[in-house]
Amino acid sequence: MLGSISEGTTHITGFLNGADCISTVNCFKAMGVNIEYDGGSEVLVHGAGLFGLKEPASILDCGNSGTTTRIISGILAGQSFVSRLTGDKSIQKRPMNRIIEPLRLMGADIISEKGNDCVPLKISPAKLKGITYHTPVASAQVKSCLLLAGLYAEGETVVSEPALSRNYTELMLGEMGADITESGPSIILRPGRKLNSIDINVPGDISSAAYFIGAGLIVPDSDILIENVGINPTRDGIIRVFRDMGGKIDIINRRTVAGEEVADINVKSSDLSGTEISGDIIPTLIDELPLIAVAAAMAEGTTVIHDAAELRVKESDRIALVTRNLKAMGADIESTDDGFIINGKDGEPRPLKGTVIDDAFDHRIAMSFTVAGLNASGVTEIMHPLCVDISYPEFFNDIVNCTQ
Repeated sequence: MLGSISEGTTHITGFLNGADCISTVNCFKAMGVNIEYDGGSEVLVHGAGLFGLKEPASILDCGNSGTTTRIISGILAGQSFVSRLTGDKSIQKRPMNRIIEPLRLMGADIISEKGNDCVPLKISPAKLKGITYHTPVASAQVKSCLLLAGLYAEGETVVSEPALSRNYTELMLGEMGADITESGPSIILRPGRKLNSIDINVPGDISSAAYFIGAGLIVPDSDILIENVGINPTRDGIIRVFRDMGGKIDIINRRTVAGEEVADINVKSSDLSGTEISGDIIPTLIDELPLIAVAAAMAEGTTVIHDAAELRVKESDRIALVTRNLKAMGADIESTDDGFIINGKDGEPRPLKGTVIDDAFDHRIAMSFTVAGLNASGVTEIMHPLCVDISYPEFFNDIVNCTQ
């Protein structure tokens, strides 16, 4: 996205060939951006500049990507043409009012065409003004949407969060020349500067590495080295939580690559204990909570997870799905409005048993319960395995290679 609205050519290495990323590429190609991509790990984005996008000939399809849908809306709000956004059946149920409302406060002309605060969205030309906005929940998608809209607004845009969400957007905006600063819980963007292309090396995603971290902890006699993983402090909550649970996790070969902290992660089988997870750490591991719940079912004692109501409006109701599937595997788990209560072992083994997993086409559920199946008796069947293509097309191949 940033490369598309910058000046010059952005060279990306380490690109993820996942469906969400491809949806983003296709959206910007539809707006006239020259993007060279052959299905590999390198991408060249020949930027059109802040005002060089062209009106798409048809509705922009964001696929299954909430990130694409919400963040691109900020860019489209500042354009001189009408655009429309849609997505798959899952995206058509996900709440978009969290961006519609603040964008309207900035003067944007954005509507939910069905009047249900979901896609399809229609965004028409409008004059934007900077605002100060306090997000109700910590959300990198909302923050990024408003900051990108701020590039096209008159006056400064200030986004303040109750807790720090992942900060990739503001780091990259700074690297590309935007006038952006941090002041306590607030990010301040002042318009007027063009963005300049840069070379970007994308480290391994900790949300994808998480499944191997979890597997390494719960599968007996495991010893796994996961190389080149981004350990940005706004994303490393899973490491902190698993260490608190007694996980044997060593961070080695720390380095900085393009302004991001990167390291190798060594994981060994561990006797885990229950814990409580809540508050400011939740935004740093929101996507990993289904996996943490799986591990907690095999830990000693009780794990309580709350302040995670956001899980109910992801690609699926992840609180409901995790609870239902873990119960089917024999775990002692109850759902709450904003999380789980998971009673693990109480001095006696509580082995999981294989079953058919209803993943509801949710990639995080499918991958989390694949990990559960590695340490369960009998056969675990994932109903819709191809849904992992959203974020990790090589997941099952890597699991097989790791367990041979």
